[in-house]
Amino acid sequence: MLSVSEEKIILIRGGGDLATGVVQKFYRAGFRVVVLETKAPTAIRRSVSLSEAVYDGVIEVEDMICRKVSKIAELEKCWRKGELPLLIDPCGKSIEVIKPSAVIDAIMAKKNMGTFIDMADITIALGPGFNAGKDVHAVIETLRGHDLGRLILQGYAKPDTGVPGEIEGESISRVIRAPVSGKVVHRKQIGNIVEQEDVLFSIVEIDDDGTSKTSVDVEAPVKGLLRGLIREGLQVYNGLKVADIDPREDIDYKTISDKARCIGGAVLEAYFCLKDKYRVSEGRRNE
Repeated sequence: MLSVSEEKIILIRGGGDLATGVVQKFYRAGFRVVVLETKAPTAIRRSVSLSEAVYDGVIEVEDMICRKVSKIAELEKCWRKGELPLLIDPCGKSIEVIKPSAVIDAIMAKKNMGTFIDMADITIALGPGFNAGKDVHAVIETLRGHDLGRLILQGYAKPDTGVPGEIEGESISRVIRAPVSGKVVHRKQIGNIVEQEDVLFSIVEIDDDGTSKTSVDVEAPVKGLLRGLIREGLQVYNGLKVADIDPREDIDYKTISDKARCIGGAVLEAYFCLKDKYRVSEGRRNE
């Protein structure tokens, strides 16, 4: 049997905060991990999202350093240095070349953006939009509550409710969405303690000719710690999740969340569960 350090590559589609929790579990377990991202990721919990490497070239989250690379040939160099390589490849074209032993869809788009069961020997997806046993081998429940992190081998995760999980009695009010389309201008920063009605950011609406039209200020609906805020200068659309306030003012916003750690552990469990299942099946076929 191969040791963990001899396992093949684990490929994670997505580098947001939940995906980063998944990456950390595999990274700490000794796997070679590669992250695929889009050209303009819109993570809001940027201090704990490896996707920020797309913009800054390199990002450090807890004990991990993630570096953006432009070619598949650069992956090995990153792994030798103990770093995590990130490729801009939203369509997953590099998967056929990399040939990972597992593909994990952690995009969290609430729907399948192009992951299918034959992409690797083991395919796992997070949250709603995937049929375990058909689209992927396993789905991980991401809805807060009793079933968070549950391994689903047949069927779907619970459907998206559109309602954020409750923290300290706050749910919908702690998540801020763009009221109009335009470019984001920060008024506060991640880590700031904000009061209700503090201006968090503005959205500058742009005319078709590229000139500024109007500026709309967006206020904090509740008091708390500004845990998430989309990158300044990004073009957002009306209704997009742009910021996140945590009513627990003493929370460490620079560390991976309890939810991300739970989901990450569940994905690692799913990987070994599926690997053992297929190993036993293969052994029986060879008897």
